[in-house]
Amino acid sequence: MSDIIKYTARPKLKTPNLLAAWPGIGNVSMIIANYLKAKLPFKELGYLEAAYFFDPIGVLVREDVVDEPTFPQSDFYYYKNPGDGKDLILFIGDDQPATKGYELAHCILDVGAKYGAQRVFTCAAAITRIHHTEPPKVWGVATSHLLAADLKAYNLEHASNLQIAGLNGLLLGVAKERETDGICLLGEVPVYASRVPNPMAALAVLKVLTEMLEIKVDYADMSKMAVEASERIKQVAAQAMEEYIDYFTEPIWERGEEEEDDEEPGEN
Repeated sequence: MSDIIKYTARPKLKTPNLLAAWPGIGNVSMIIANYLKAKLPFKELGYLEAAYFFDPIGVLVREDVVDEPTFPQSDFYYYKNPGDGKDLILFIGDDQPATKGYELAHCILDVGAKYGAQRVFTCAAAITRIHHTEPPKVWGVATSHLLAADLKAYNLEHASNLQIAGLNGLLLGVAKERETDGICLLGEVPVYASRVPNPMAALAVLKVLTEMLEIKVDYADMSKMAVEASERIKQVAAQAMEEYIDYFTEPIWERGEEEEDDEEPGEN
């Protein structure tokens, strides 16, 4: 698969960690990845030939002229940690392919292996019955019992049994096949707001992730995003409650009409 991976730089990295992100529930993973990319001096490392994994569904036309087909971005970046911590390779995929996800996961890990990455991280959402006014907790899962035991130092929630959908989960499964350590951090998201971007969950995960990666990031802008998003989620919660009430309640006047219809002819 070497012809699928295109390198634009050849940096010397210090036993880096690898963080990969794709869109998912609450967009938790992408919020975190893009925030780190904006706040830290990442440089371009390379990209994947997206045409191998994706089929274009159409083209744009601008002033009667057809554009070339476009594909989701699938890019690698690297960050040199100025502190004592390890460097970081960041992969951001704008979309998840309908097929070939297993091959894509191997390509991502091939890049990590090239630079000696010994641990891969992903982030995701954990859909729970949490209320949107509650601070989201962070769950942690790992590719081995030994590594899972190390997570206890971060006071994470015990995930027990769950399924992590998409490549944010599949990548860890492939990492385990390749005997590479992997960790997924999941931020709690209300079940009724799973389709809304959730910076609150992303912020909770980001704080744990940066501690694990031994990197320093200013959380101020993310905190502001979380406050702004809370209003949107509040509206979604109110709408969900209205739909719940409409579905499970019946107006008195409709109930009376049904009772009249049930009466037999001649009854008083």
